[in-house]
Amino acid sequence: MHTRMATLLRRISNNPSDVRFSDLERLCEAYFGPPRQGSTSHRVYRTPWRGDPRINLQVRKGKAKPYQVRQVLDAIQELDQIRKPL
Repeated sequence: MHTRMATLLRRISNNPSDVRFSDLERLCEAYFGPPRQGSTSHRVYRTPWRGDPRINLQVRKGKAKPYQVRQVLDAIQELDQIRKPL
């Protein structure tokens, strides 16, 4: 992974309650690609697994909601497990 994204991921992981929405968007786009929906206040990203294969983000006064930050971190961890060679 690009070192900028690794640094951003580390910073967000260390303090999920104080994350700029634009930083979380950038991280999601690096891992999951462009949002499926992005013209409204919501950003919806697809994930490659079955079940509920999406991440839905909303901005709140320029910040990301902490529970959504945790969902993104969990999804990234799951994605890393899927991509890990056996």
